[in-house]
Amino acid sequence: MNTKRFVLASLAVFIAGMIMDYVVHMVILKGAYEALASIWRTDMNSLMWLMYVGSLIFAFLFIYIFIKGYEGKGIMEGVRYGLIIGLFFLIPSAFGQYATYPIPFSIAIQWFVYGLIEFIIFGIIAAVIYKPAGE
Repeated sequence: MNTKRFVLASLAVFIAGMIMDYVVHMVILKGAYEALASIWRTDMNSLMWLMYVGSLIFAFLFIYIFIKGYEGKGIMEGVRYGLIIGLFFLIPSAFGQYATYPIPFSIAIQWFVYGLIEFIIFGIIAAVIYKPAGE
C-alpha cells in the first residue's frame, strides 16, 4: 500500500464530501429542509462534530476498500467503484430514512440521486489520486 497516496486520497474524498454536502444540503435542499423544521433535533448544530468524524472515517474506509480491489484501470474503475459502493450504501440509507422519518419521498429520491453523484465523484478521486507504491 502506498501510505502517502492512501492518506492523500482519503483527505481529498473527505474535503470533496464536505463541499458537496454543503452545496446539496445547505443550498439545493435548504428550502425543503426548512419546511421540515419540526422533525430536526433542536441541538443538531452542537452535534455536527459527530458528522465530521463519521465522514472522515468514511473517507479512509472508502479509499481502503478501493485499494484492496485496485486494478489500475483508470478513471472508469473509479466510476464503477463509486457507483457500486453508492448503490450499496444509498439504497438502504435514503429509502430506510424515508420509511423511518416523516419526510417526503422526493427528499429521499434527491438524497439518493445527489448521493450517488457524490459517490461516483469519490470513486473518480480515488482512481486519480491513488497509485500503488512504485507506480
